[in-house]
Amino acid sequence: MYYPEELVEEVRQRNDIVEVISGYVRLQRKGSNYMCCCPFHSEKTPSFSVNGARQIYKCFGCGEGGNVVTFVMKYENCTFPEALKILADRVGIELPQAEYSEEAKRKESRRQRLLEINKETAKFYYYQLRSQRGEKAKEYLDKRELSDETRKKFGLGYAPVKGEELLSYLRQKGFNDELIIAAGLAKNNERRGTTTQFWNRVMFPIQDINGRVIGFGGRIMGDSDSGPKYLNSPETEIFDKSRNLYGMNYARAARTGNIILCEGYMDVISMHQAGFTQAVASLGTAFTAGQAGVIKKYTKDVLLAYDSDGAGVKAALRAIGILRSAGMSGKIINMSPYKDPDEFIKNLGQAAFQERIDNAENSFMFEIRMMERDFDMNDPEEKTNFHNQIARRLCEFSEDIERENYIEAIADKYHMGFENLRKLVVSMAAKTGGYAVPIERPRSGIQSRNKKTPEENSKKIQRLFLTWISEYPQLYPKIKSYVTPEDFTEELYARVAERMFDDIENDSFSPAKIINMFEDEAEQNEAASLFTTQLPRLESEQEQEKAFNDILINLKKNSFDYHSARSSVDLAAQNKVLAGRKALEELSKTHISLK
Repeated sequence: MYYPEELVEEVRQRNDIVEVISGYVRLQRKGSNYMCCCPFHSEKTPSFSVNGARQIYKCFGCGEGGNVVTFVMKYENCTFPEALKILADRVGIELPQAEYSEEAKRKESRRQRLLEINKETAKFYYYQLRSQRGEKAKEYLDKRELSDETRKKFGLGYAPVKGEELLSYLRQKGFNDELIIAAGLAKNNERRGTTTQFWNRVMFPIQDINGRVIGFGGRIMGDSDSGPKYLNSPETEIFDKSRNLYGMNYARAARTGNIILCEGYMDVISMHQAGFTQAVASLGTAFTAGQAGVIKKYTKDVLLAYDSDGAGVKAALRAIGILRSAGMSGKIINMSPYKDPDEFIKNLGQAAFQERIDNAENSFMFEIRMMERDFDMNDPEEKTNFHNQIARRLCEFSEDIERENYIEAIADKYHMGFENLRKLVVSMAAKTGGYAVPIERPRSGIQSRNKKTPEENSKKIQRLFLTWISEYPQLYPKIKSYVTPEDFTEELYARVAERMFDDIENDSFSPAKIINMFEDEAEQNEAASLFTTQLPRLESEQEQEKAFNDILINLKKNSFDYHSARSSVDLAAQNKVLAGRKALEELSKTHISLK
């Protein structure tokens, strides 16, 4: 649903960000801002800042940032139109109703029908479990020690032995066979006609993040029955296994700062019953990058509670790689001496499992520990090969500080000596082309600062400049003859700069309004960072002016270098180079005052 910019801005302006966020978390005033522990990641020291004057927020811990609309989207896990409606209702603004094309109406109508048929199927299974024919299934759930409350929460049910009973029920409700098959509840058999997918199984309705049933999982009851132990719905128009997680509709509201990733439905259910409502599981398939993306919307901290057997370890190692590629940190919960979370909690209890969570193992250290099992540590040659493999893995870290920290941790654990391991890593990097390079370790023991690439330095200068202008918009008239949006080499930065400069000219500049230009969550965070980059803490006005002038000149120099590199093949870039050279010459003779 598209809403005019004027309407979006009215809703935003009528909802003071401090008041709205105070309704979700407790804010404390600190100077001109309000602070609290971030609601989007786990932390002990407040780093979440809300600026009432600019109507924006920023977490300096996890990087989340935006305006009042993006906050509601993130906290409530809803879409932009849904967040706008929440805020509009809060201040009594009526939003226009959505208008759809005929094609969109047909698609939406079919989607709704598929959701309706799944809802009716879940009801059917739910009541079958509570009937006489569901006795065996109830005995199974009793054996798994699931309470009536838990069974109700997850909508557990039973698919009777005679699958045609479901077909008869759905047909009576007005659903035809084509729709039943499209929902993944049945398939067409040339000899037998329409036959159901599930029979004689305990049924687990699979819900999306909004609690709507989109598919099913079934656990077979009879030992003599053919078919897999667990069977899941096939993918449909409303069920994408790679982008949904079992239990996510509850886990997203857990507010624990992390997500626990399990292997199966029963693990999730037993953990929720024990109070660990942040538990989720993939849907009968291996963990996917799409599922990692879903989790990342809520947290960057994932704990793996996979089975402790060989298959579980293999799955955990694979999941670690996926999480790392998605920019998330993974830790491993030690299940020993039990196989899975369900067994562990039943035998040792909730407190013991919480202790395992608190002491979860770093994923990289877990990978090294698993790798160690492939070598005979009593054989000097095998031990040397193990150390070489460690060095090879350490070369994968691109950040100096991170690599140094892991060298220190591994050297300590495996008694290798820090300098010995460090030299081995540098040697291995030279052979394999890894990231490690010789770096001097400060004698004081303080870690050296990260070395930024020219591209990273350029982006930081652009962010600093835009933050300066947002803090001191009165500077823009003084520098507008030198700086244009084309001086910003990042597309998003250039878009923000263009809008910011226009708004300042029209005396309507608002950082919160500019953030609304972007729909993607990552872009919203990045846009927010352009108004919240930490400026240097300088006491005197003279020092502040010097800092701003340095940033201004560096911004122009970066722009000049960027366009110069492209001038040999691009006539437009040649013109920008000439203009940039002239601007740099003028700036070298000019001093911009903050007054």
